[in-house]
This record gives sequence, C-alpha cells and structure tokens, in this order.
Amino acid sequence: MRNLRFRGLGLVIVGLLLAVPGPASADASDIPGTATWYFHVDLDRMRSTDAGKGVHRWMVDEIFNDLKEDTGVDVDKELDRLTAYSLEGQGPVFLFEGDISQTSKDRLMTMIAAEGDLKAQKSSGKSYYRFAGNGHENGDGDGDGDKARVGGGNIEIQFDSLEDEAWISMALDRKVIVTSSEAQMKDMLKGGGKIAGSGGHKGAMLILTAEKTLLQAGMNSAAFGDSDEDGHSSWDSNILRNTEQVAFLIAAAGNKLALEAQLTTTEADMAQSLASVVRGLISLLAFSDDMDAEAIAVLQGTKVEAKGNNLTISLAVDSELLVSTLND
Repeated sequence: MRNLRFRGLGLVIVGLLLAVPGPASADASDIPGTATWYFHVDLDRMRSTDAGKGVHRWMVDEIFNDLKEDTGVDVDKELDRLTAYSLEGQGPVFLFEGDISQTSKDRLMTMIAAEGDLKAQKSSGKSYYRFAGNGHENGDGDGDGDKARVGGGNIEIQFDSLEDEAWISMALDRKVIVTSSEAQMKDMLKGGGKIAGSGGHKGAMLILTAEKTLLQAGMNSAAFGDSDEDGHSSWDSNILRNTEQVAFLIAAAGNKLALEAQLTTTEADMAQSLASVVRGLISLLAFSDDMDAEAIAVLQGTKVEAKGNNLTISLAVDSELLVSTLND
C-alpha cells in the first residue's frame, strides 16, 4: 500500500519536475540571455550533502551506470558539474566540469578520429576539434551517421541534440566543452568556459538560485510552442499555453530537499487561477484516505503563492521519499 499512499504526493513532485521539459549554482552570468532552455546539475554537491546523497545514488543507478557500460567512462567519479543550454537559433552548448581522466579524453579523441577531423583548430590560444553530428552520413550509405562507432562498435556515443556537426574542446582545465557551432566554441574559449550572460534584459531566462543548489532547469515556453495567425500558442498543455517562462530548482536544506518551481504567466489573472488549481489539488490529495501521513505532511507544508504574473510552488521533502516517488 505504500506506493498507493504516496501516489498523490508523486503527482505534485513529478508535476514540478515535468514543468521543465528539456557552477556552485548557475546564475544569470552563466546562462546567456538569449537561451531558450537550460539545465544545471551539481553532482559534487549532491555527493557531499546528506540531503543530496539519496538523489545522487538514484542518478548513479538509473543513468550513470548505463553510461559507464556504454562508453567505459565513469561519469560518477569524473564529473562534478554539468551545464547545458540552447541559444535561440544556434543549438545547444554542453559544459562538463570535473576531474576528467586522460583515459576519458583519449576516448573522446578516438570518437573525433572516427567521425571528425583530427586537425586541431585554435581560438584564444586553445585547441578544439570538429566532430560530425546527427546530420552526417558515416559513409556506409545507411544514413546512420549520428553515432561514433569504433572497434566494431565497442564505443558508441550519440549526440541526440546536435545536428550536422559539433565542436569539442578539452583545452580548459577540468572542462570539456561541446557546442553546436564553431562560433559558440570560440566564444566559450574566449570566456573561459562561458558565453557572457545578459540576465538584465526583458525576456531573459528566469533562473532560480539557492545557497546549496543541486539541480536547476528552465525554459522559455514561448520559444517551443508555435503560434497561429492570431498569436495563440499551439501547446497542448493549457498551463504552458498561458506561461511565458518556467524555472525549477532542487536544493539541499538541512536534511531535506527544497523543491521550487516558478512560472511566469502571460497575465496576472492566470497566475491567480493556476494558484487556485494547485491549492485545490493539494487539498483534495491531503484528505484522501489512501495518503500516507508523511506524504500528507509534505503536501500540507507546500507553499503556493501568486504575485503579479509569477506563480511559485515550493515544498520540502525527505530525500528518500523523493527517490521512492521517482522509482514509482
């Protein structure tokens, strides 16, 4: 019955997680103002905080072990932080930070040798390389050029978000950079691993921060939903149709995890309406006979606030309870 009793809480938590699709913490200077989405995870902080260890173990079991098996790279031991974002009209940028071993760098060079150009390019005194992406044919005529294959398929890595080509650099200390364009790579190398942010302008990405941030994500929903001739969004979700931006945060707060989601709506009245819907859902779930007492306590402690065009939902949850919900 435990799974059933936590199902209502799971709806709230997973709802927060799904609100966002797809260094210390990222802030406006780390994410360029023209970004359409971003994702940042601090694995080092997860490993070193009591509240974060449970989530870290879940990520190892569900994600990193598979990556290690597929690529031979022990991401859990070598990666401390990952930051990814996409610039409007330019494609994604990935920044991997940590104690990246020479073995892993050698594997990347093997990928480049198989599906790229071993001749190093230079910018700001740093080397970078071209790697063929999803739009590249590998020469065997099957169109399956989106993977680098080496040694009869022993190494097989796919860049799902990249198209015709990618650019890779290992020249910065404790960093590996992967970009969608050469211009992005040059900007990253010039900026020491970042493209200058411009968080102060109208429409810049909404980024939530905390003292002990573990994970951050956000998106400009208007950039993902097409509009009809009357300017109405094509999103299937009624919430996203009336939302301009979404941001999500998980942070360590003592022995618990603090979860916060913030939506910027198209109109202030919509923020109030969504707040009413969320409070009503929480109230219904909290009075369910099937809910566990621990889950009810979390729901009753959930804060929902609408102010102007912003809707904020926040709650504190035990790490093991969050992991149990994700597993369900």
